[in-house]
Amino acid sequence: MVATPYLFNEIEKIFQNTPLYAIVLEAFLLLSVIWLLFYKRNGRKRFSKEEEDEIISKYVPEPLVGDTDPNHPLLRTRLVRSKVGKRIVVDGNDCLNLATHNYLGLLEDEQILEDACKSLRKYGVGSCGPRGFYGTMDVHLDLEERLARFMQMEEALVYSYGFSTIASAIPAYSKRGDVIFVDEASNFAIQKGLDASRSTIYFFKHNDMEDLERLLKEQNQRDIKNPSKAAKTRRFLVAEAIYINTGEMCPLPQLIALRAKYKLRFFLDESLSFGVLGENGRGLTEHFNVDRGEVDLISSGMEWAVASIGGFCVGSHFIVEHQRLSGLGYCFSASLPPLLAQAAISALNRFEKEPIIFAELQEKSKAVHAKFSHLTKLALKGHELSPVKHLYLSENVESPEEERKILTKIVDKCISDGVAVVEACYLHNLEKHVVRPSIRITTNRLLKDDEIEKAFNVIENASNNIIRTN
Repeated sequence: MVATPYLFNEIEKIFQNTPLYAIVLEAFLLLSVIWLLFYKRNGRKRFSKEEEDEIISKYVPEPLVGDTDPNHPLLRTRLVRSKVGKRIVVDGNDCLNLATHNYLGLLEDEQILEDACKSLRKYGVGSCGPRGFYGTMDVHLDLEERLARFMQMEEALVYSYGFSTIASAIPAYSKRGDVIFVDEASNFAIQKGLDASRSTIYFFKHNDMEDLERLLKEQNQRDIKNPSKAAKTRRFLVAEAIYINTGEMCPLPQLIALRAKYKLRFFLDESLSFGVLGENGRGLTEHFNVDRGEVDLISSGMEWAVASIGGFCVGSHFIVEHQRLSGLGYCFSASLPPLLAQAAISALNRFEKEPIIFAELQEKSKAVHAKFSHLTKLALKGHELSPVKHLYLSENVESPEEERKILTKIVDKCISDGVAVVEACYLHNLEKHVVRPSIRITTNRLLKDDEIEKAFNVIENASNNIIRTN
């Protein structure tokens, strides 16, 4: 009884210190919960035992897996029974490998393998947690320091999966209400980053700077009509250094000029150009001798020229540090296994000690480009320095599906004749723009002239024979 006046006093103080709208809202919510509880209890229809049995007998559960097209390309798997290198065994055929992205041949580097094995014995297989909790080890910090120093940027951030790098970086900065201008040929990882950002997206025609500037001028007109909204809207430009879907370079100097003119934040994905272009392998910015400070964020996968796993972003301290709390792939994914971080460090050692490997790769890319330009039934697309090139049918066919069938037959014939190539595969129901079917080939620094000649002859004969019979 003694506590009752005290309790009433406390309740009175709460009501006096709480705004009226908050009390009304809380009372409304309480009444809503009570109403829902009584409605569920009293308003629910009750069935007899016979009615329940009838409903259960008619129930048909949805299948766990929907109907799948038996001709779906993902069901046509090829079995690799060897270590992936310049040569590879596919479906029992010993092949020259023009299919995987081992541009510098580092998968066959014995020193890198030995360093990775030492790291495995020291740290074990995995790091067992995200970077922000207990997944950071000294080797991760060493790799980030080395990447920042190699790219001559303030700071670097390492992701455990290449795909999630740019897919996490874009939505870490661009949000609902912002505007992103992006090349229509951008890869699927960029597309997923655009979806996650919930920003307004404008696609410009592939490498068409006039079309991009048209979109930028239209945005300027919208900003003039609504200056209050424009003051809150951030504008981003996203491009790939070398587009994996076309093998072509982006016109970086023109993009930087438009970035400065229209005050855009510029993100550049250098996944295919890092360790490939430039005198020291620093990518497209080095190739064009562009100040990397003109690019707000550079990202790259380490699953291509570096021959490891994961990815990284480099930029200013302010840009990179923001991702440590906002990059979802960084915050919520287990960190990169230490042995793979060590493999990347060892690859950087090779980059710095033997920069000649980049010139060798570029010469091989030029040689492949020059030779494959003479294919009679297939048209070669891509920049001559790009390690990724695409082969398209020279003549039009009835439909993309028919085109894919012909290319698949050519690939099968090439593999059986000792040259591994692949059809470029896409998630057609999810891609933002339809990508024309093609055969994707990759260049390896270790290729010899006679091997390039053999690959050309195999592809030429296979394409001639298959297309003639169709």
